[in-house]
Amino acid sequence: MMSVLVASAPQHGWPAAHRPRAASRRAWLSRNGARPAPAHHWSTLLAMAALALMTAVSVVGLSVDDVYRAPKSVAAMLRGYDLVTLAVAVPVLAITLLPHFRQSVQAQLLRLAILGYAAYNYASYVFGTGFSTVFLLHDAAFTAATFALGFSAASLDLGRVYKSFRPSTPARAIGSVLALLAAGLGATWVFYSLRFTLTGQSPKESLLVLPEPNLHLAYVLDLTLLVPCYAVAAALLWRRARWGYPMAAALLVFSLVHELNYVVALVFQSNAHIPGATAFDPQAIVIIAIILAATLALFSGTRRQSPRVLPAQPPPGHGLSRRRGRWPRP
Repeated sequence: MMSVLVASAPQHGWPAAHRPRAASRRAWLSRNGARPAPAHHWSTLLAMAALALMTAVSVVGLSVDDVYRAPKSVAAMLRGYDLVTLAVAVPVLAITLLPHFRQSVQAQLLRLAILGYAAYNYASYVFGTGFSTVFLLHDAAFTAATFALGFSAASLDLGRVYKSFRPSTPARAIGSVLALLAAGLGATWVFYSLRFTLTGQSPKESLLVLPEPNLHLAYVLDLTLLVPCYAVAAALLWRRARWGYPMAAALLVFSLVHELNYVVALVFQSNAHIPGATAFDPQAIVIIAIILAATLALFSGTRRQSPRVLPAQPPPGHGLSRRRGRWPRP
């Protein structure tokens, strides 16, 4: 009976000496940086699965002819995406999953960025192409990356991430870059969409040559996901809110890799002799330079932090399992 009263009583009404053990456990865990982390455990497993699937589908896409049952321009574009994924995204994600780096703030932010890139990128494969020999692998990569992204975001220690950035970090300048990306991309796509509504003239998608269904998918992904994320991250970072820093870091790195996708896809379309293809877009270099400058400014504002380790001896009676870093199940 007494245990029921203790469990139902509000914690703030108890004197410090008689406060329930659960509250003191949570306080001790918060002070020492150890807390139950099922989300982190699952995010690591799912990120490893996404890494393996990204590697497999990229190798198959680059080495097997006619693996993509899609128009020639789309197949050339996807092969360019495969090259960037294999040469850039896969190594970065693999490094962030190494045990020595896994718990650092910088590695967690880079992992968020690459998983976001993978989820966004494989949406183009899953929804923008027909059945193929790697259809199920693309589905699995998209699912693993999406869930790994969600669990990775849920496992972030926002207080630790926030404290890892120095007060001198130019948050508002970086937020302005994100706002510029949101306004530029959103206004361009809205303009072409309204022009189609009023005149019937087909929208454009930069210099890539794409059939209308794939163009429509690009507009949907950008206007419903990317532009709102840019805008929210810009607003949060301008106010120096806690979520602004991880969102900004992930979006900036994501944008760098995504822009590399675009540049390489142009080259692949040109080499495939797609009618109307252009091998180089000068504006892309300017955009990459701006995003790279903002990314370096943000990450240079982080402090080096050693991985968090559980104290050797937890306080008596707290029941913390040092081996697993979490409370034993009843």
